Amino acid sequence: MKAFDKKKKTEYTNTDYKDTRSIMKRILEYIRPYTLSVLCSLLLAGVTVALTLMIPILIGRGVDCIVGKGQVDFRELQRIAIQILVLVAVSAACQWEMNHINNTITYHIVNDMRRKTFSHLQRLPLSYIDGQQAGDLLSRIITDVEAFSDGLLMGFTQLFTGVLTIAGTIVFMITISPWITLVVIILTPFSFSIAKFISGKSYNMFQKQSAARGTLTGLTNEMMTGMKVVQAFGYGHEAQRQFDSINDELAEYSLQATFLSSLTNPSTRFYNSLIYAGVTIAGCFAALAGPAVLSIGQLTSFLSYTNQYAKPFNEITGIITEFQNSLASAGRVFELLEQMEESPDPEEESVASSMGETDPVTVCDENPMIHSSEEYSDRHRLRGAVSLSHVNFSYDPSVHLIEDLNLDVNPGQRIAIVGPTGCGKTTLINLLMRFYDVDQGSITVDGRDIRSMSRTSLRSGYGMVLQETWLKSGTIRDNIAYGNPDASMEEIIEAAKKAHAHSFIKRLPDGYDTVLGEDSGSLSQGQKQLICIARIMLTHPPMLILDEATSSIDTMTEIRIQKAFSEMMEGRTSFVVAHRLSTIKEADCILVMKDGHIIEQGNHEELLKKKGFYENLYRSQFVPS
Repeated sequence: MKAFDKKKKTEYTNTDYKDTRSIMKRILEYIRPYTLSVLCSLLLAGVTVALTLMIPILIGRGVDCIVGKGQVDFRELQRIAIQILVLVAVSAACQWEMNHINNTITYHIVNDMRRKTFSHLQRLPLSYIDGQQAGDLLSRIITDVEAFSDGLLMGFTQLFTGVLTIAGTIVFMITISPWITLVVIILTPFSFSIAKFISGKSYNMFQKQSAARGTLTGLTNEMMTGMKVVQAFGYGHEAQRQFDSINDELAEYSLQATFLSSLTNPSTRFYNSLIYAGVTIAGCFAALAGPAVLSIGQLTSFLSYTNQYAKPFNEITGIITEFQNSLASAGRVFELLEQMEESPDPEEESVASSMGETDPVTVCDENPMIHSSEEYSDRHRLRGAVSLSHVNFSYDPSVHLIEDLNLDVNPGQRIAIVGPTGCGKTTLINLLMRFYDVDQGSITVDGRDIRSMSRTSLRSGYGMVLQETWLKSGTIRDNIAYGNPDASMEEIIEAAKKAHAHSFIKRLPDGYDTVLGEDSGSLSQGQKQLICIARIMLTHPPMLILDEATSSIDTMTEIRIQKAFSEMMEGRTSFVVAHRLSTIKEADCILVMKDGHIIEQGNHEELLKKKGFYENLYRSQFVPS
């Protein structure tokens, strides 16, 4: 639906998602609905840590049971061994359940985020979507959400137990030797400082990595969808050069990010090892003073706690690479979610009911593309009177496009729109469908401003066939019934016959059950167009928009399609955009547009008599020079 290769008006977010605090704040919003599960996970983490931390105490007691040769309390050692086995078994069970809950929380959060992102994407204005690479949007919804999932799962798994382990070991160490514990606590902040310094440097690289990955996905998607054009123009070498450039950039950012973040773990491990060595020396001197100060068993327990105290720091810093990549990816997703949606629709039951009809139209809110069968039986009641009053619109405020456009269309009229490329024909269609809202002026249907209608209700009143065909992955039957999923097979076949698509469909291996791929490569452009026309003929809308609808069809088929269109347009308000003037001779009114203005209007014969711009267009196509 892009009418011009110009910069589109885009709403941008005001939130800076390069700040980790902003990202964490949004993540907590997604976690909040699962607070009960998080509390259960915390409780299990507490039990797991408590049981695990009791084991060094028992090991220390066991060491003290071995006084010397021939002085071993085997009965006490047996009792301690049984206690240790019970603690290990219960701790393992709690940890398994905790991991299960963490997995459940993570995948529910990611599922919510992915669903919300896709839903939000459908409500974004075309001005934003037109200005973005499709591949980059795809990367945010799939790749970035997946990267966020991996980091979030690691965060839940390591963070809960890590924090509780640190707190628990401090408590147990204080009960053994407060003074040595104080030394450990005083030296710990230096380990944090090292990790924070390195992570700050690497986070910036992860942001650049995510952005470069999105750009690379966009380029790849662009080349794949246009591969025939790429090969036809011999653009492969230039495409490869662009790909290599972005790929090298991505590799550089990835290597720098990984290298910087990988410094964290060995740095903190080295520092924590120094702390461990210092505690060992201090503990040995204390043990030499005798059991009254520190027994050998207590020294064993204390060293075990010191190791467990340092372990969470090492684990947390060890996953910092994945976690920072996760935060950078989450930031890109949140940036998309922060983009301003289309202006909200007014609350209404339907267009038909708002026009004073007796039976309301039911609109399916879950999917704006699919409507109920009741809607199909009601929406034809629209009269189709369309009026444009003093309409101004431009994609870029600095470039004027449509200015002071006025038009009155009576119900059932056939309006043809012609003019040179870039004059505003497709833009006018975009405004009628409310893909874009007017900057000034108003557009009304049956006397009501379309901005007071819901977009779903308004668009359900139009049948639209575009020059650019779009078929979804699925069977031909599904594609024809896309706008009316309740249609019977007989109705689908009848619509295909009217669109002159039935004959070639029957020649396909599986007929109407033939499965089409993403780009429907097995069909010609003309065949795809016929299926799109059949789709509209099945819905019987009160108003029609045909934007170069027969541009990809051969001349003989076009004549038959034009006859079918004439029958379908009977009694329906129709807007026909065409470059080939032969297709619009029978229009009730022809609008000749130039530079966003209607410079001539009238039927075919009237415009020829004026000997103006239309007459020149007509002669350029049909009168030999």
